Amino acid sequence: MSISKHILPIIVIAQFCCTSLWFAGNGVMDDLSSAFGLNSSALGHLTSAVQFGFIAGTLVFAILSIADRFSPSLVFFISALLGATFNLATILESNTLTSLLSLRFMTGFFLAGIYPVGMKIAADYFDKGLGKSLGYLVGALVLGTAFPHLLKAASADLPWRMVLITTSSIAVVGGLAILLFIPNGPYRKASQKIDFKVIFNIFKNKSFQSAAFGYFGHMWELYAFWAFVPIMLTTYAGLNAIAYFNIPVLSFLIIGLGGVACVIGGYLSQYFGTKKIATAALLLSGICCLLSPLAFQLTTPSLFVGFLIFWGLVVIADSPLFSSLVAQNTFPDTKGTALTIVNCIGFSISIISIQLINILKDVVNPEVLYIALAMGPVVGLATLMQKKE
Repeated sequence: MSISKHILPIIVIAQFCCTSLWFAGNGVMDDLSSAFGLNSSALGHLTSAVQFGFIAGTLVFAILSIADRFSPSLVFFISALLGATFNLATILESNTLTSLLSLRFMTGFFLAGIYPVGMKIAADYFDKGLGKSLGYLVGALVLGTAFPHLLKAASADLPWRMVLITTSSIAVVGGLAILLFIPNGPYRKASQKIDFKVIFNIFKNKSFQSAAFGYFGHMWELYAFWAFVPIMLTTYAGLNAIAYFNIPVLSFLIIGLGGVACVIGGYLSQYFGTKKIATAALLLSGICCLLSPLAFQLTTPSLFVGFLIFWGLVVIADSPLFSSLVAQNTFPDTKGTALTIVNCIGFSISIISIQLINILKDVVNPEVLYIALAMGPVVGLATLMQKKE
């Protein structure tokens, strides 16, 4: 079946434009604090509000089978429009901490109709080579994740309200692009009704379980690593007087280059198999967790940065591959629900691991702190290697 060459680039660009809403607040967090007189603890709450909103949104979208019952392109557009609106409302001078938390929560809620639904749209178009296609999509998300670090380094003089206006504007453009140029895919099969048992039924498939738990192990490590990259660099600089780091720029590179790894992993999966490449990436990132104490002992700053860059590559390379395995091991009419509920659980797990590292950093030597992230890859690998009954 011939698929127009413009389909994937439009989905990827729209995904980047719309997921910029996710991290827009991070890029102007200090300005929000100054403008609304927030204390330091409020900044962490605002970041968490988006994550909790996304988890709540994915849960609702999954229970109601939104992406399977309705046109995913329409769901994507409406979610982009509403997410952009709540993001834009952050600039209002009448905001308080409560309203800001609510706005960030609702922005996260409607991101549930963007990120997993974008993967659902790709799965409806690319039955074969899905790993490669999702590699581009997740790569776009990775660049969106890294973008605030670059923004912080390069746009100190840009008015913070303009950052939010810009991200909301491009999100609307991304939503419109999907609505106008991406009709329902040829492999889409619509679900006709709400089935509250569908979430439990999809987990009965052993191959789906394996892919899902591999993804959960990956998520235990991923966002905690991303969140603590600047702290790792700061810790190393504190241990080595010769290390002078531009932390925002290095953070952007360490996280952002992972987008390239997603694309490369997608291509490799076509030759060696999706599960093999996903397993290899998860194994390598788990090894990085275990070797992290030794990395802090390196006396050459460039070697330490190189280690983090490698870790940043392998920690995300398996993400689109696990999503591909999830989509391929469920029925066509539950594909959207499967991707959404796996995202919901995965992001819930990421909050737990971030909080664990946050607690341990006050009681554990920072050089050995990140060994705790290896628990995710270990559990994921154990599940992937289980023999099917």
